[in-house]
This record gives sequence, structure tokens and C-alpha cells, in this order.
Amino acid sequence: MGSTHRTPRSARPNRVTVAVYAADPVLRIGVVQQLRQRPEVDLVDEADADRAQVSLVVVDSVDDDVAALLNRLRHNNATHTGLVVGTLGAGGLQRVIECGVAAVLRRAEADQDQLLHLVQAIANGEGVLPGDLLGKLLTHVGSIQRSALDPGSLSLSTLTTREADMLRLVSEGLDTAEIARKTAYSERTVKNVLHEIITRLQLRNRAHAVGYALRNGLI
Repeated sequence: MGSTHRTPRSARPNRVTVAVYAADPVLRIGVVQQLRQRPEVDLVDEADADRAQVSLVVVDSVDDDVAALLNRLRHNNATHTGLVVGTLGAGGLQRVIECGVAAVLRRAEADQDQLLHLVQAIANGEGVLPGDLLGKLLTHVGSIQRSALDPGSLSLSTLTTREADMLRLVSEGLDTAEIARKTAYSERTVKNVLHEIITRLQLRNRAHAVGYALRNGLI
């Protein structure tokens, strides 16, 4: 009686079967309790999770472990995946989209109605993205595309959007681990990006890079 699994999908054709994934049990319980109250949703237990129509991944932020889970779910043709996330920047949004996620909801906005809307949109193959992040994503992708189409435009005195974002966080006193959490990249990627900036601009260290960028209006 305590299982979240109810009735086989075939017996409830109008209900959307949903599996909830969360490393933090508190996050999982919060979403499960909201969805359990909706007759449109049929929550499935862990044994049937791979056969759910919708997989909801609930996290504070997107790190390498979350990206690995999203990629695993991406290759499961039985399910479509949505993300309920605490914090997510434009770079993080691009990353989850590359992992096959087309529906994202901020946890702060994840009330019962918004969760139901997210689940139904995912089940129908529709995309759901926060409007402000979508605008930032388009700018972010546009910058990357311009650099790819015109490699000569990336001169020694130019920073990519990702490089500028990371240097701006360095200027705010954040260390490698904090920058990784903020940008949804791995710590190794953060180190590599900052090292590339310092090497390309022939600077001494991160502080020197921040000073250079500020003096030249790059951040």
C-alpha cells in the first residue's frame, strides 16, 4: 500500500506515468507529494522507472553527475525527460539541452499546477523553458556560433561569453569549485578555461587576468 506505483499504464490511458529522480530525498519527496495529489499523474516506483512516459530530475544545480543521468535517460526511448532545478545559468541551460532536456522548471516556481503543466508538456513532446533563460541562451549560443563561423574574430584581446562569465566570477572572489557550481561546468573545465585565458593573453595569474579584463572593458 505504501508504494508509489499504482495501476499499469494500459489500465489508465489518460494518466501520465512519471518517475522522479533526485539524489536528495527531501527534494524527491517534495515533488512526489505535489504530483501524488493530481489524478492526471500516475507515479511509478523505482522498479518501473525506466518505463515511465516522463522522467523528472530534481536537483539544486547541474553538475557532472546530473549530466550523466540526463544522458542516460536521453537514450531511453520510453521516456521524455524534464528538469526541476534550483539554479541554472545560460551555460547550464545549453548543457542540459545538449543532454536532450527540452523542459525546465525552476524549483522556486514548482508548485502543483506548474509541475502538472511541465509533466503534461513533456508527455506531449513540447518544450518548456523559463523566458529569461531562453533569451540568455540565444545570446550565449549566438556568441559561440559567431566565434565558430569567424575564428579570426577571436583575437588575443577578445573573450568568449563563457570566459567572460568565469572571469567575472573570479573578480567576485569565487574559487574554482564555486565557479563550477555557478556555471554548471566541471571544476576541470573551469581550470582549463581560466588557464586558456591566462596563456592566450600572456598574463601571470587569475588576478592579472581579471585586472586586464576590467581595464579593457571585457567584463
